[in-house]
Amino acid sequence: MGFVKTYALPRLIQWAVVIFVGTTVTFIIPRLLPTDPVEQTLRRVSTSLTDPRAAETLRNALQDLYGLQGTPLEQYGRFWARLVRADLGPSLGAFPTPVTLIIRDGLPWTVGLLGASTLLSWLLGIILGTLAAYYPGSRWSNLVSGMLVTIYPVPYFILSLVLVMAFAYYIPLFPLVGGASGSPANLGPFLLSIFQHSFLPALSLVLLGTAFRFIIARALASTVISSDAVNYAEIAGLPRRRIIFGYVLRNSLLPQVTDLALSLGALFEGALITEFVFSYPGIGYRLYTAILQSDFNMIMGVTIFSIVGIATAALLIDLLYPLFDPRVRYR
Repeated sequence: MGFVKTYALPRLIQWAVVIFVGTTVTFIIPRLLPTDPVEQTLRRVSTSLTDPRAAETLRNALQDLYGLQGTPLEQYGRFWARLVRADLGPSLGAFPTPVTLIIRDGLPWTVGLLGASTLLSWLLGIILGTLAAYYPGSRWSNLVSGMLVTIYPVPYFILSLVLVMAFAYYIPLFPLVGGASGSPANLGPFLLSIFQHSFLPALSLVLLGTAFRFIIARALASTVISSDAVNYAEIAGLPRRRIIFGYVLRNSLLPQVTDLALSLGALFEGALITEFVFSYPGIGYRLYTAILQSDFNMIMGVTIFSIVGIATAALLIDLLYPLFDPRVRYR
């Protein structure tokens, strides 16, 4: 009971407040923009509407679809009523398909690609960074450090375009667009096509993610290596593997666990550029299309998913901190 009152409950309240405030801001911002999605839609179809009554009927229907009927307070109440029912309205760019259905279809692609890439780059970054800090003068350490430090400042879209031009256009080893080909009925070829389509976007994410985490891990490990605990372990003659993984890596892991949790929670944010460059059929590509089409329902749906993901990741890492850091206690 003490854990719930003093540790879990305040964090659950904070989680709920973050989601409430973020969702409210998501509701407000589109209504402050100078563009009117209803008028934009009417202009696109104005040539096919000759009857003023038909145009007015369409205007009322679009206002209802966008949730723009009534006063701002009434709109806000209906917005939360729909949200509680998991009803984000239809996508105006793929009308009448519901936004939740589009997000459901794109979610496995985004989670599979960015989730696996984030985990792999995190593991590679902290292991290579820790080893490079412990063996600073070795040849392999200098080689890996030089490569990753050179890659890190390269803008992501530049690296992505280079990979696309090199290995999908000039040397067509991998597909240029899409997420898979073939039918799931032929499981083997279908899984192979998924791997081929996801290899280049995953490689771009892993390279830059590993470079970033390598620099952070090396800096954190260098600080730990100079501590009294590590010096004493070396004087005591403990095996180097135990010193590296039991002392250096473990004591520098906490900030990196936080980084991993927030990175996994923010998958939807990182999906936009990646999926646009590689035309990958995930949430990010659908968000890009929605922005071009002024599809406010789709934009708000993806934004709300991102808010919930980041807030939930922060909540989970708060609850799990005592498992990684003995200085943190539930009570």
